[in-house]
Amino acid sequence: MSIEVKASMASRRASRHLFRRLLGDRRGGTAIEFAILALPFFIVVFASIETFVAFTGEQLLANATDTLARRIRTGEITFNQGKSTDMTQAEFRQAFCDEIAILLTCSATEVDEPEKLYLDIREVADPSQFPAAVPRVGSGDSTDLDTGGFQFAPGADKEFTMVRAYYRWQVITDLVRPYVTNLRPAGSSMPQDYLMVATATFRNEDY
Repeated sequence: MSIEVKASMASRRASRHLFRRLLGDRRGGTAIEFAILALPFFIVVFASIETFVAFTGEQLLANATDTLARRIRTGEITFNQGKSTDMTQAEFRQAFCDEIAILLTCSATEVDEPEKLYLDIREVADPSQFPAAVPRVGSGDSTDLDTGGFQFAPGADKEFTMVRAYYRWQVITDLVRPYVTNLRPAGSSMPQDYLMVATATFRNEDY
């Protein structure tokens, strides 16, 4: 047998031996498994955290709505009545932003130009006239919040009043975005906002 053949056979045996050693080596197995599973694991974890934070933010919005509605109901906040308790729309929006500031942010111009927080405060002559549905513009899968009819007109004493608050929460995690986003503006390739809604209806006290 020639030297070249012997060398070739020895090389093949060495290669097979090296391959068997590689297959039997488990020292890097954990690192490889972690690298494969890390991305989906962290996506699920982050999606769970974001869902929890969004739920907490919705509760915060509801609490702020109840708090400001109580102040209107008791006459602590009035509008255009010539009293020291009168508030302008901008002052009311600032008070609302202060209530939710722990988690839901208002932009620097939010008080004058709504970007995320939208408020609808109105006097209603008859309790049966309280609007029940979220006002929307568009149709089908392309609908957005319709803010055209929003008012700032808290009722006087003994008047029926409604306070509705809407907050656009931007969903970051791709995994949950298709399932929780409920605003899909026309022309938007990727809906990103979850609309939080809180409502309070009441009759003002005789203050």
